[in-house]
Amino acid sequence: MCAETTATPDYRSTVFLPETEFPMRAGLPQREPEWLARWERIGVYDRLREKEGREPFTLHDGPPYANGHLHIGHALNKVLKDFIVRSQQMLGRDARYVPGWDCHGLPIEWKIEEQYRAKGLNKDDVDVVAFRQECRKFAEGWIDVQREEFKRLGVTGNWADPYLTMDYHAEAVIADEFMTFLMNGTLYQGSKPVMWSPVEKTALAEAEVEYHDHTSHQVWVKFRVHTGDALFTKTPTDVVIWTTTPWTIPQNRAICFGPEISYGLYEIIGRPAESNATIGHRVLLADKLAEAAFGQAKLGGAEYVRRLCDVSADDLGALVCAHPFRGIEGGAGEWDYDVPLLPGDHVTDDAGTGFVHTAPSHGDDDYQIGLKFGLAMTYNVEPDGSYRANLPLFGGQHIILPDGKEGPANVSIIKALAGTGTLFAKAKLRHSYPHSWRSKAPVIYRNTPQWFVSIDRALADGMGQYGDTIRERALTSIDKLVEWTPATGRNRLYSMIEARPDWVLSRQRAWGVPLTCFVKKGAQPTDPDFLLKNPEVNARIKAAFEAEGADVWYVPGFKDKVLGGIVDPAAYDQVFDVLDVWFDSGSTHAFVLRDRKDGTADGIADLYLEGTDQHRGWFHSSMLQACGTKGRAPYRGVLTHGFTLDEKGMKMSKSLGNTVAPQEVIGEYGADILRLWVAQSDYTVDLRIGKEILKGVADSYRRLRNTMRFMLGNLAGFDEAERVAIEEMPELERWVLHRLAELDAEVREGYAKYDFQGVFQKLFAFCTTDLSSIYFDIRKDALYCDAPQSLRRRAARTVLDLIFHRLVTWLAPILVFTMEDVWLSRFPGEGESVHLRDIPETPAAWLNHPLAVKWDRIRAVRRVVTGALEVQRVAKVIGASLEAAPVVHVDGPTAALLEGVPFADVCITSGISVVTEAAPEGAFTLAEVPGVAVVFRGADGAKCERCWQVLPDVGTHKHPGTCARCNDALG
Repeated sequence: MCAETTATPDYRSTVFLPETEFPMRAGLPQREPEWLARWERIGVYDRLREKEGREPFTLHDGPPYANGHLHIGHALNKVLKDFIVRSQQMLGRDARYVPGWDCHGLPIEWKIEEQYRAKGLNKDDVDVVAFRQECRKFAEGWIDVQREEFKRLGVTGNWADPYLTMDYHAEAVIADEFMTFLMNGTLYQGSKPVMWSPVEKTALAEAEVEYHDHTSHQVWVKFRVHTGDALFTKTPTDVVIWTTTPWTIPQNRAICFGPEISYGLYEIIGRPAESNATIGHRVLLADKLAEAAFGQAKLGGAEYVRRLCDVSADDLGALVCAHPFRGIEGGAGEWDYDVPLLPGDHVTDDAGTGFVHTAPSHGDDDYQIGLKFGLAMTYNVEPDGSYRANLPLFGGQHIILPDGKEGPANVSIIKALAGTGTLFAKAKLRHSYPHSWRSKAPVIYRNTPQWFVSIDRALADGMGQYGDTIRERALTSIDKLVEWTPATGRNRLYSMIEARPDWVLSRQRAWGVPLTCFVKKGAQPTDPDFLLKNPEVNARIKAAFEAEGADVWYVPGFKDKVLGGIVDPAAYDQVFDVLDVWFDSGSTHAFVLRDRKDGTADGIADLYLEGTDQHRGWFHSSMLQACGTKGRAPYRGVLTHGFTLDEKGMKMSKSLGNTVAPQEVIGEYGADILRLWVAQSDYTVDLRIGKEILKGVADSYRRLRNTMRFMLGNLAGFDEAERVAIEEMPELERWVLHRLAELDAEVREGYAKYDFQGVFQKLFAFCTTDLSSIYFDIRKDALYCDAPQSLRRRAARTVLDLIFHRLVTWLAPILVFTMEDVWLSRFPGEGESVHLRDIPETPAAWLNHPLAVKWDRIRAVRRVVTGALEVQRVAKVIGASLEAAPVVHVDGPTAALLEGVPFADVCITSGISVVTEAAPEGAFTLAEVPGVAVVFRGADGAKCERCWQVLPDVGTHKHPGTCARCNDALG
């Protein structure tokens, strides 16, 4: 008769497996909008402002332009700002963020004009106020679109009350800031060359110009010497200039030479058939450039040219030339003036001929020479890029056509030069050339009356602590008052401001804040009473703008209204140019930081943050504007980031089809993945993004999410009664607390330095290595199988809780949606949010460096054990590490280190022997862990049906098939 057998009970229900509703799959694209709605419903941003006694931190938002959907550069910029605002808040500050928009300017005006042209209408036939209202409406529409797109990125801020440069108060302050320059004497009207867009018919700031490759005509032109030493006049002698702008030749007034350059007199002694040179004629050239110039003229070789003698700077300075068009048929004497040779420090012998054709109306160096030597200015080029109609021979011809293409002017000039025998050579040149960043058309330097702010005129405004001029104040601010991230930003802005000319404020457009000033009729710009400077008038203008906006400037009768009773309105003309939009954005410190309740006490921001292009844009204009009206920079810190590129490092372009739209990334992955891409990147250089990169980011996210899910599952039901004091904890838990203390300092320092990549890398390594691969791996057994009241399990759960509160708040500024999901999974109250929390303080007592050194060695020994077991697993000797009880051969100090440590638990084996005997040959070792060798040995005993450890005592207890630990846990 067979003995009756009893089946082993199923113990699965007795194991404390993780319990959580936090899903493995994030579903971010679908779920993120729910959190956005929740934050708005419970008023997270406003509730944070209610926290009292906190030191304020203000990141001032550089205003994006309200004219289109966001691109990936916008997303990068706003996400970086959000990292800073959220991290500063969670570090205990009152981190305010007021988003804003730039609303005036040419791009919007251009869009409205395009709509008019499509309907066959002419902008100039429309009432200017009505036109401006259409521009305002256009901007309002895009602000609403962009606001929702920014919010979808998870960006926190005062979205209910942003700042707009077209708000009435903003327009009033912009006008008032302009009138400060009017009153302090730095504003003046001058006629000088400025960057000009013939397509848009307006002056451009340097920040409105971008550089693209362009093919230009280049010509070598002969200017006949007619006055000077007989050496240069007895035999026909020409000074040869080189230029890539033939259209400026009619405006030539001088030739410049370099006083330190070596020049020579050369004689043409022969010529090939293809050359039209005259044998016996002589030319003056820089010696270093002579060979190349003769080569262009098909005169290369000693059989064609010989050098006669050196020519000194004194010799050159005594020469006077004739304009190439002197005496030209049909010229009506237009060019029958002398062309002097003048010394110029800007002349080099790097390219050309060593002689620089000088047209004071069409270049800054030329203009400065003109001022120095009293050269006449010309007014030959009209706003549309054509020559004035009555210019002989070339009148009405365009340099740039209305569609942005090249007009006939260059070719006409070259043909005329050839006709007068003054064309030495010609060619084409592919080079970098300035273009309007809006129309993408080439621009020109054009002399035109404009309004300028002098940056070198001494200011008697009582704000001279950092200098007497705008330039001095700006350079002092850069050096002494501003912290630059990265530090290279300092040098870039310093060199720009050190070398920049006066600020051109005026634009010949309609949509913007007007230059609120009046000029006396009949007076000259140099007259002391040319500009009306009256505080009462200024106050009336500001009050009118506050009440009705800047449109009121264009309402008939406004001049009489603001001047009446103060001065005779009939004696003054009203200026109708509008301010450069960079003046608008440069003034934001006044109407945002200074004037708003959520601004700053001193009107200065803790941080300005934009892309590197804003060294010549917003950082620059804000610096100049504030130095003129408040005496210093409006910011204490400046952070710059790079541009976005595709995965191959190419600039993104719609034509190349390599753009990455943030909306598409959010739709596929969710905003948190886009934010994580920013956090993983080095923002100080250009950043790459694309499908493969985003897949890698998503993989990192999944690993982090699994860490969070493990914690949540193993913290189910945790309460304060379980908490264990640190001094009662096992060493492994105390080592984890040490790591938390180390990380806390590193995270705080990283956030303070805006090093988000460093913060994320440290946290990611902690989650994937210290936690997932070590601590969680070791403690799973205790968490799942120990009795609920066991010290080891309670200590582990206590540490998990401490990790949770730190890790979730450390990561909350980066993964705003996911960490909210994690937080609410434990604390689901309606008013709860991780974003209402600060990073918790971490006790210094947790730091334990001797323990950390000890566990570094223990972990190293563990790696050797794990490696040895992996060999057996691959060989299918064992299926799991719990089937092993290896022998570990170590030296005496290591054995002492391991004494008292539950090393089998650490190695996740059922048993382990640590010996100091010499290891047998063939024992497993790792070169990077000397002094440790492992011999595999299988575990003795039977497998516990509850915890799966293989132990000798299994089957000897009350509960069948269990070990002593599990038997006790079952009661």
